[in-house]
Amino acid sequence: MNDLQTLRAALTPDEPAQDVVDRSRHRLQNHMLAARRRRHVRPLAIGAGLVAVAAAAAVVVATLPGTPAPAPAPQAAAPVAVTGQEILLAAATVAAKAPASTGTYWHVKINASETYEYWTKADAHVWFRAAKTGGRVMPLGELPFRLGGAEVTMDRIQKLPAEPGALRDWITNLVAHSDIRTSAGPLTADQRQQAVLEGLVSLVSTLPAPPAVRAASFRAIAAYPGVRAVGAVPGGQGLQLPLAGEGLLVVDPATGRVNKTSTFVTAEGARYSAAEGTTIGISAEWTDSLPS
Repeated sequence: MNDLQTLRAALTPDEPAQDVVDRSRHRLQNHMLAARRRRHVRPLAIGAGLVAVAAAAAVVVATLPGTPAPAPAPQAAAPVAVTGQEILLAAATVAAKAPASTGTYWHVKINASETYEYWTKADAHVWFRAAKTGGRVMPLGELPFRLGGAEVTMDRIQKLPAEPGALRDWITNLVAHSDIRTSAGPLTADQRQQAVLEGLVSLVSTLPAPPAVRAASFRAIAAYPGVRAVGAVPGGQGLQLPLAGEGLLVVDPATGRVNKTSTFVTAEGARYSAAEGTTIGISAEWTDSLPS
């Protein structure tokens, strides 16, 4: 067997016999010793020979029994697309686990072109602060909450269904039997459907809904066709909702809170909409005192 045959045997996929490995290593060592002795005679040729012999030695050593194979290069993880439904369902999961909280006043703060704040007691008495009050907290009298434009009490909100389908049906029935009107007259069928979705949005943004009801509202919104994610934005994940105009919602799925919206219903029952493509900062929580 010549040198080439010996090396070929060493490079076969099956493990080579030990005598083959020993003979290959011995011949390579002889080649390298001979190369050193001839270095002063043919430096350029021998230099090239050393490179070739060293490369061959590396191949043989790499294929010797017990030599571990090189680890494969790590693959970059493919980006994971997040849908609008996934964002809402994640928020629902967090909202459902939130501890129930109470207080004397339900406080809603709106950051639009100016800041509006409302404090509502269980008996429907409301206090208000904005630029037009000179920064002072002023009483507004008794005003009911609005769910889809229809009047509703704080006690009724606390007892709403905590199952998505039943909650949506309850709001649908409320809107259908209310006296909500527009300047053109009673609501059309399409407008009533929009009012139901707006009511669900209010339950996760401006109304004092308990955790189970907020979770059901997120899940009910997720079931609407046309809900889609628009990407990460300041405050959380942006969502496009099938609302008239441009329904935008910013949800933080890690906290289960809505931080921005393109529309909300004021304490007086008016629908406020942000400029196209923009959102309004919003926060809502219980508190035990009015600002002095």
